[in-house]
Amino acid sequence: MSSQLEVLPFQSSQAPLWNEFVAQSRNGTFLFNRGYMDYHSDRFQDCSLLVQREGQVVALLPANRRDEQLISHGGLSYGGLVTGASMTTPLMLDCFNACLAWMSDAGISKWHYKTVPSIYHSHPAEDDRYALFRAGASLVRRDVLSVLDPGDYPPFQERRRRGARKATNSGLRAIHSDNWAGFWEVLNARLSDRYETRAVHSLSEMSLLAARFPEQIRLYCVAGPSGDVLAGTVIYDTGRVAHAQYIAGCDEGLKAGALDLLFSDLISRYCAKRRWFDFGVSNERQGRYLNVGLIEFKEGFGARAVCHDYYELSVEAARGFLQNWRSQ
Repeated sequence: MSSQLEVLPFQSSQAPLWNEFVAQSRNGTFLFNRGYMDYHSDRFQDCSLLVQREGQVVALLPANRRDEQLISHGGLSYGGLVTGASMTTPLMLDCFNACLAWMSDAGISKWHYKTVPSIYHSHPAEDDRYALFRAGASLVRRDVLSVLDPGDYPPFQERRRRGARKATNSGLRAIHSDNWAGFWEVLNARLSDRYETRAVHSLSEMSLLAARFPEQIRLYCVAGPSGDVLAGTVIYDTGRVAHAQYIAGCDEGLKAGALDLLFSDLISRYCAKRRWFDFGVSNERQGRYLNVGLIEFKEGFGARAVCHDYYELSVEAARGFLQNWRSQ
């Protein structure tokens, strides 16, 4: 079957085809839409691939190239092969075979593979993990997502409830906001103080993405009496998962319980709408360091662990493992 598969580099003229496949896929989200992926095309050498069988797309690989390495995708939170309803486990093994052959011909020696966490799957789609195992891939990073089922979660910790009550009694409210500049100031100040870094997205980039995807990217804030942002978060809404992409509060907001109020409100707001609420990762250093204070805050709302795995493959070694998998 692998001989029937054709691997083609993505061309910009194929964006409508690409986006349509993502929209109908088992494990794709709006992050794989070219309107999202291409906002940072100046920073990444795109090397996305389409896998076709008899002229029909069966899988997409959002990816970029760096020297002799293929990365799926360095500018996205998650990646890997995006697949549709026709994908089966044998076909996935053949897709891996075909992609590895294309990489070998293209002079690529290493494949960095970032999985799509299972909570983002509309239907079971972990056949790629089996293919990774069969290809001899090495697990090189594991992050912990703190995830909550809005329809069935443990009670909030008392300190989270107490913080929310304190903020409410002070007259604070959580609202959908367009004050991106105000929140970005708070966010970058917090990141600078704590981690000596800045947000991955610049204010202009996030404003652009929010304009392109107004239903999927929303800012929620708690503002003080003067209108200043005390705390906020950016929600990436995939239709199945509401994900907190950024979380931050100023000192005044943290003392006032603004973040407790914000997430109490958001969990209630998305309770009947989405299958999962994802607080995101609390890891650094390729997953080797766990920020205990941060994850305790998230787990105080009832969130629990879902793992997000990253793999590396030697292209030639993986080809050796998979080339004759049907006869093994």
